[in-house]
Amino acid sequence: MSETTTASPPAYAGRARTWPVVAWGLWDWGSAAFNAVITTFVFSVYITSDPFGSGASAKLGWALATAGVLIALFAPITGRRADSSGRRTFWLTANTALVILASVGLFFVKPAPDYLWLGLVLLAAGNIAFEFASVQYNAMLNEISTPATVGRISGFGWGLGYIGGIVLLLIVFFGFIDPEVGLFGVTDEEGLDVRVTMLLCALWTLVFSLPVILTIRDDKVSRPERHEAVGIVASYRQLFGTVADLWRHDRNTAYFLLASAVFRDGLAGVFTFGGVLAAGTFGFSPSEVIIFAIAANVVAGVATIAFGTLDDWLGPKRVIVGSLSCMLVAGMAVFLLHERGTVIFWVFGLLLCVFVGPAQSASRTFLARLIPAGKEGEIFGLYATTGRAVSFMAPAAWAGFIGLGAAVTGVADVDDAEHWGILGIMVVLAVGLAFLLKVKATENPRSGVSA
Repeated sequence: MSETTTASPPAYAGRARTWPVVAWGLWDWGSAAFNAVITTFVFSVYITSDPFGSGASAKLGWALATAGVLIALFAPITGRRADSSGRRTFWLTANTALVILASVGLFFVKPAPDYLWLGLVLLAAGNIAFEFASVQYNAMLNEISTPATVGRISGFGWGLGYIGGIVLLLIVFFGFIDPEVGLFGVTDEEGLDVRVTMLLCALWTLVFSLPVILTIRDDKVSRPERHEAVGIVASYRQLFGTVADLWRHDRNTAYFLLASAVFRDGLAGVFTFGGVLAAGTFGFSPSEVIIFAIAANVVAGVATIAFGTLDDWLGPKRVIVGSLSCMLVAGMAVFLLHERGTVIFWVFGLLLCVFVGPAQSASRTFLARLIPAGKEGEIFGLYATTGRAVSFMAPAAWAGFIGLGAAVTGVADVDDAEHWGILGIMVVLAVGLAFLLKVKATENPRSGVSA
């Protein structure tokens, strides 16, 4: 592996509850505006509703798949900057600002076919900016933690993200979506309730991003000297060099990085398209979608904490394999029983959500137990990069299987085959699970716990 230079941690890094840690975690709380409200449960449902015309759901999938390809192309550049530029806060600020601007732009997307592509382009652009902001955000974790506190601090941020999603969804539901006349006299005429929610999301992101931006400042003194700009070719050369080195010396970890990249994209797809499926296939109203979203976040959060104990007892591989297997069963039930009404989605949709968080959390701990001492930053950086590199798979599978379903069933309206999209997500999870089964569960001598 290439040599890495690690700066001395700040004075506050040894403690798990300091203001810099809280400020860092609040960005995760604020990110719920884009993750939970915009991408998953409100705007994605709005943009695929009837006023936008036939085929909107499949077009959403292709738009997000395109965004995933662009993220994959430029991820090595942003990842390198997060490690070596010394300007993490600057790039976090810039990309968060783009997320806020995209959120504001969604206010202008009225419920009509002419506005469909405006909404999809803004949503895709926001996803790209959000992923690039996340690169810088995740890279800050080593600045505010030590090996003894990194797990607690990471979980703290993750937990704030779930809680922030619940709080914001409650505000949106009772403030704008559910009442006939909401706050400030907002109604659902011309989708104004959803569009004003986009402005609230922009404000939410801004307010809860400021603490980390104002607290964790770029250190100009320790900033590496910049001899020349690193372009696309050089970034990819470094990436491929790291992968080749890992393949030669630690093939088991390489297998896991491949497997986790695939199944993590499937896990993201469950949340990304869950609201769309609830509304389009099961007939949930916008209010019902938000109620389901709140329940899904609660279930996912509680399950993630509870399964942490199983992770320690059974090892993370068993937790991941069990979680993915249960998700495949629940996903097939959603597909096969979709004609039996909303109760099917409530039962099996929430069952899917039970296992998303545990699989994500156990994936991180599995890797932590595989990494040799001194290689944490490099391997976790590759973990993030490989995950983003395949982030087009679930959206493409969703859209592709809807098209396949329309062709197989011969329906006149492609939206009538929307439930086929869940099969695409399940295929991605199944491929990831198949790769994972080839990974050996080894014991990390530092932890003494079998992976």
